[in-house]
Amino acid sequence: MITTLDNYNLTERNTFAMKVKCGVFMEYTKAEEIPFILSSIRKDVKRMHIGAGSNLLFTSDYPGVVLHSAIKGIKILSETSKEVIVRVGSGETMDDFIKWACDRQLWGVENLSGIPGEVGASAVQNVGAYGTEACDVIVAVHAFDEVDREFVTFSNEKCRYGYRDSIFKKPNFKGRYIIHAVDYALRPEVSPTLTYPALKTMFGDRDTATLTPHDIREAVIATRASKLPDPAKVPSAGSFFKNPVVTEEHFERIRQQEEGIEVPHYKTAAGYKIPAAWMIDRCGWKGYEEGNVAVWHLQPLVIVNPYRKASPDEVVNLEKKIIDSVRQRFGITLSPEVEHI
Repeated sequence: MITTLDNYNLTERNTFAMKVKCGVFMEYTKAEEIPFILSSIRKDVKRMHIGAGSNLLFTSDYPGVVLHSAIKGIKILSETSKEVIVRVGSGETMDDFIKWACDRQLWGVENLSGIPGEVGASAVQNVGAYGTEACDVIVAVHAFDEVDREFVTFSNEKCRYGYRDSIFKKPNFKGRYIIHAVDYALRPEVSPTLTYPALKTMFGDRDTATLTPHDIREAVIATRASKLPDPAKVPSAGSFFKNPVVTEEHFERIRQQEEGIEVPHYKTAAGYKIPAAWMIDRCGWKGYEEGNVAVWHLQPLVIVNPYRKASPDEVVNLEKKIIDSVRQRFGITLSPEVEHI
């Protein structure tokens, strides 16, 4: 079924609660409807696809067409003692799918519990948390190619996943593919991922054979709640900035500059990843409030709209101030994780 609404209010369609509208909102429930929808939109009309709007900042009204998948369904494609392949509709809420997996004692996605958003968007963004990324369990992504007008399937390798990145975000491909389903490889055998320090502390002394996916899920949700606002209560787009990666030389300069302070970091193949939250905190932004916008008092990586009154300009102005202060102190230019529309 296709639903079409004109001059649609997007306030409830973005977790930042920006009061913006779009020219037309179109929602569909079947993949087969995608070609028809696209053929009904004039070529000169702008269009974009959204999920739950959890990683977006609308900076103004969107004059074109906003598309949304309401394709539901979770289906087991194959099952062995080692692996269960599951196909999930792009319109499913990611956390609902994770709960479904945990209820069936299937491992692989439990560390992603509590992340707002839908399945299709999570495959584009390569969402990640607490030692797991979506790409760790994605087998295939099914989409419609707007250019060649055909349904296509991307293997995990062809998705070219990186840190909060995928082929679907690359300049030459962005907006070309509309995802309608994602296949995941889940594990029936007990296999918790406890690399994240908080989880290692919680469960390090436990016999892993006694753990269940729900044990990890509940711990992750509790950890998130202790740091991050619930977007249903305090509007935000989650983590606003990406964690930067710097050279060893740059990292050493920062460590010398912050004498007496331990600089948190993660060694990667590309260099040293420094938590953006730590740098923002060191610049004094945690809990900062200006007009109708603020920095979350428990996690400075999150910009919030606490009174549901913030304008896009207020958010962007605060974003720029944070970027400028981090650049001046650490010589690092933060990049937003949130997509600006």
